Amino acid sequence: MASFPSGVTIVTTTDEDSRWWGFTATSFCSVSMDPPLVLVCLAGGAECHPVFGRAQRWIVHVIHPEHAELALRFATRGADKFADAGFVADERGLPVLPRACVTLDCTKYARHPGGDHTILLGRVENTRVGEELPAVYFRRRFHLLDSAR
Repeated sequence: MASFPSGVTIVTTTDEDSRWWGFTATSFCSVSMDPPLVLVCLAGGAECHPVFGRAQRWIVHVIHPEHAELALRFATRGADKFADAGFVADERGLPVLPRACVTLDCTKYARHPGGDHTILLGRVENTRVGEELPAVYFRRRFHLLDSAR
């Protein structure tokens, strides 16, 4: 699967004590336009899996190449993911990365088992689209898109 290029997302939420949690996902896609649904896949063994298993809201951030190191940190077990990362709390206290290429504010639509992962299906409630081009992950490396059209 490393030979399939994909975008890179950082997905964030909070727990019952307002503690921030997040993970990196390259398994992300649009599912439906009506209602607007997206999915991300989360490893069952991830530290944040129990929190996302209960979460009613989460935010999907499509990142740009400048955030490559941050994406690696969010993919690392035990890392202090939010330290000096530039996240701010939204009006509900969820962590938001203001400079993401795309930000999707999601509410839980469904969760499904998927082998050793859980498929989180979210209804998109709000979006923000920036000007930056997204990072592309291919063969275990981050790549830049050519901005020429």
